[in-house]
Amino acid sequence: MDLPGPIHDFLLVFLGSGLILGGLGVVLLTNPIYSAFSLGLVFVCISLLYIPSNSHFVAAAQLLIYVGAINFLIIFAVMFMNGSEYYKDLNLWTVGDGVTSVVCTSIFASLITTILDTSWYGIIWTTRSNQIIEQDLISNSQQIGIHLSTDFFLPFELISIILLVALIGAIAVARQ
Repeated sequence: MDLPGPIHDFLLVFLGSGLILGGLGVVLLTNPIYSAFSLGLVFVCISLLYIPSNSHFVAAAQLLIYVGAINFLIIFAVMFMNGSEYYKDLNLWTVGDGVTSVVCTSIFASLITTILDTSWYGIIWTTRSNQIIEQDLISNSQQIGIHLSTDFFLPFELISIILLVALIGAIAVARQ
């Protein structure tokens, strides 16, 4: 999608702030239902970020799979849980919370320093002309399938394993 520069920048800032606010809502809200809805906001913002880069199929798949199925399943599992169990022993700060916050802060600081120390101007963003001709001969869904089974095979499988573990954890929590 060819958007003018200021509109594109505004859209990225708006969706990025939605991602940050949704992520903070997932982590900081004490009610699990509100956290699940904040996760839905994060999924929607991520899927909308694909639209300016002309990845409409990926955006639609993201909306259908993550918002329509995964987030719905998480909300469904959270609603099955007994909410009063979580508010009986409400400790505001534990040792595990402190260790977790130190680890997360150190990872965040290392990521920020890595991003700031990287020379982004040395990266060449060009494509070969024969690749463009080959990509024109096959459809978008075939291109996605080829990239998922070759270039992005490992991240695709890792994400599926993480989602499987999250679903098993949600089912285990719902049974208790």
